[in-house]
Amino acid sequence: MLVTSKELFAIALKKKFAIPATNFVDQTTLRAYLSVAEQRQLPLIVSFAQAHNEILPLEEAFILGKYYAEKASVPVVLHLDHGEDIDFVKQAVDFGFTSVMIDASQDTYEENVMKTREIINYARPRGVVVEAEIGHVGSGDNYENHEISDSSYTSVEEAERFYKETEVDSLAISIGTAHGNYVGRPEINFSRLEEISKSVAVPLVLHGGSSTGDENLKRCALNGIVKINIFTDLINASTKDLPSKEKNYFEVVTHLQTGIEQCLNHYYDIFNTQAINI
Repeated sequence: MLVTSKELFAIALKKKFAIPATNFVDQTTLRAYLSVAEQRQLPLIVSFAQAHNEILPLEEAFILGKYYAEKASVPVVLHLDHGEDIDFVKQAVDFGFTSVMIDASQDTYEENVMKTREIINYARPRGVVVEAEIGHVGSGDNYENHEISDSSYTSVEEAERFYKETEVDSLAISIGTAHGNYVGRPEINFSRLEEISKSVAVPLVLHGGSSTGDENLKRCALNGIVKINIFTDLINASTKDLPSKEKNYFEVVTHLQTGIEQCLNHYYDIFNTQAINI
């Protein structure tokens, strides 16, 4: 069933678990994610990132996401991830995404607040919830490899002020993760997470969850993070051990789906995701 994240996050926060946010780029990835959610009877957030619009246009992504989400017997959020362009985010709202992220985290604080408020004022009357980011979860090169990260940690004061000035539905914070493949393993600032969680009455979101480490992510889910984005690990898992000379298209697709399903099953366990009846 197609839902917003508002009620899911309230339950996850109370019961101390996180829900995976899985980015889809085609029908194969989307079906693999929802197959696991159905088998496990667990909620899921299927996300489409603005960065992937050239691979799969927004309207097609919406049609695919809506079709499979409405067919599912479990709660499924159709989320726009990292919407950086105001008009693009509004278009996602108009199409029917149930959740959108306005990512102005690389703008000035004042611009971030202004853009977030504009999207909230547009989305809420249409029944769509809004995520924003304060601090910045970055990456190095253009595609998921960062020996040097441009991330900046979220301060408690900044998080408190941003939430007070926007009343956003969920808040992505930066506590040591980065997007893509890691060189080494990140150091998560759990004391900062604890401080923000206690100080700001809003569901917290973690981007850059892939390869952050099972214990790190499990601890995040226990300490106020209700949504963890994973994409790189899922895509890497899809091609793991793929025979280099394999030429049978159908076998390749099956291999991709199997790898994704195994990886998502693993993260459902790590996040301690629990069934939600709506």
